[in-house]
Amino acid sequence: MAEQEITIPEVITVRDLADLLEETPIQVIKTLMANGVLASINQQVDFDTAAIIAAEFGYDAKQPYAELEDEAEVELSAWQILLADEVPEDLENRPPVVTVLGHVDHGKTSLLDAIRHTSVVEDESGGITQHIGAYQVKHNDRRITFLDTPGHEAFTAMRARGAHTTDIAVLVVAADDGVKPQTIEAINHAHAAHVPIIVALNKMDRPNARPEVVKQELAEQGLMPDEWGGTTMVIPVSAIMKTGLEDLLEAIVLVADEMNVQANPERSAVGTVLEGRLDKRRGPLATVLVQNGTLGTGDVVVVGKTWGKVRALEDENNVRHRTAPPATPTVIIGLHDVPEAGDLLEVVKDERTARAIADKRQAAAKAKELTKPSRPLTLDDFSLAIREGQVKELNVVLKTDVQGSIEPIVNSIEQLSTDDLKVNLIHAAAGNISESDINLAMASGAIVMGFRVTADSSARRMADLEDMEIHIYEIIYHLVDDVEKALRGMLEPTYEEAVIGEAEVRQIFEISSIGTIAGCYVTRGLVRRNAKVRVVRDGEVLHDGGLDSLKRFTEDVREVRQNFECGVKVDGFDNLQTGDRLQFYVMRRVEAEAL
Repeated sequence: MAEQEITIPEVITVRDLADLLEETPIQVIKTLMANGVLASINQQVDFDTAAIIAAEFGYDAKQPYAELEDEAEVELSAWQILLADEVPEDLENRPPVVTVLGHVDHGKTSLLDAIRHTSVVEDESGGITQHIGAYQVKHNDRRITFLDTPGHEAFTAMRARGAHTTDIAVLVVAADDGVKPQTIEAINHAHAAHVPIIVALNKMDRPNARPEVVKQELAEQGLMPDEWGGTTMVIPVSAIMKTGLEDLLEAIVLVADEMNVQANPERSAVGTVLEGRLDKRRGPLATVLVQNGTLGTGDVVVVGKTWGKVRALEDENNVRHRTAPPATPTVIIGLHDVPEAGDLLEVVKDERTARAIADKRQAAAKAKELTKPSRPLTLDDFSLAIREGQVKELNVVLKTDVQGSIEPIVNSIEQLSTDDLKVNLIHAAAGNISESDINLAMASGAIVMGFRVTADSSARRMADLEDMEIHIYEIIYHLVDDVEKALRGMLEPTYEEAVIGEAEVRQIFEISSIGTIAGCYVTRGLVRRNAKVRVVRDGEVLHDGGLDSLKRFTEDVREVRQNFECGVKVDGFDNLQTGDRLQFYVMRRVEAEAL
């Protein structure tokens, strides 16, 4: 029998997919699990996943504007597009893209300013510099692109949205101050993004600079200097004296050559939005990093949920250019709306294609607002995924009360790793759980765990917004035990007993065909048919089990409230006596360790 065609949007909830397929949500969820996807009834799945599930039920899935989408290749991510279907002979070296990270007082801005004013790419017409979030410098006829981000929080926020723009991270560490908590955070954020690190040892002009001590601190964080036999380049610099800058740029070029960063300048442009703003005179503006291909004036582009025709391209000096090659930051004029940071830019063939794709994305975004966003992986989900064989690694962001608590917890957790299953501590530090920790966990698919700490109000708000669990522990054993159970696929929810009511046995009825029926008076709370019951006599528990029946007069009922009479038959226990006390309780899930 020929497959029936069905139209499915770019994203769809499991509930809506079930309606389209005329199946129950449970059947769809089971089929998703069989295909390696864990999803709740309100969770969204993309078109590719939905198409596979539709095929399981005998449908041939199509997308609205499918032919337009195929032409624009919007299903691919930025880095996939960068390399997909490229002929090696067409690839050329491109400038590396660098992000500067580090502690707040260690001179990130000063170092960027020093590099900018000594090596910035000059245009013949010069001009007043504008802030566009990125700029290029030149070193020995080689260009290097610097992203001027506020810090590792913004760096990771971009990565959480799928924007992988950075090739190399320059970690600024003050030679007179050493490794600080924010330094460690920056290291962990860079490691989580799998970005190589070059250390700029700043403030070498200070009389109290102690570079060898700082190098030892870096080595303790896994950044072994190359002069000590490691792989991390540590470059002494002074932003104030403008010394060591050429050495730093040379190190960036060497790492870029080792990474072999390339692109195809002859193809249609693909890039990522770094900033978006509305200018009263020029309208919506977007600073874009071109990652592959060459962007030119007159190109029709789709940028996230908006589109436009490029009227002009400007650099940070307000100089207009006809084209922007790979790894070049440029300001685009000509979009219909302001895009968001992290949005993907793509060149399409005509305005009709661009408008159709933008309209579809806007419709999908509106549909997504009406549904609850898919939540991050929890320990329960991870345990289930382990049992299903879908997950092999557990990423953890760990915060503790004091520095001394980190080592025993990390050692205990790392010992749980096996050849098949691995625990990755992507960040471990002392202090309360912050918004930065939640951001990092979101970007890395990690579990947030804390030992004798609290979560900041901003962290709680973000966790609530993203439906992310924060696990807080008072005993190290409990924390390690939960991780171990999750790795074994054995983690079960914790339940506690909740007493809902009590009743007193006031009369006994013996019925040959049924057994012992207790005539009871509810003294507190309520009696519920599906509750557990405990028989207590003279302070001693004689029986603990379920209810066989619950009646009011001759009618079966679901519950009986305080100050009413009822007839009770206890399942598996007929030795009831007048005066016995019946205690009714239910088991409720405990969320004590998740804020």
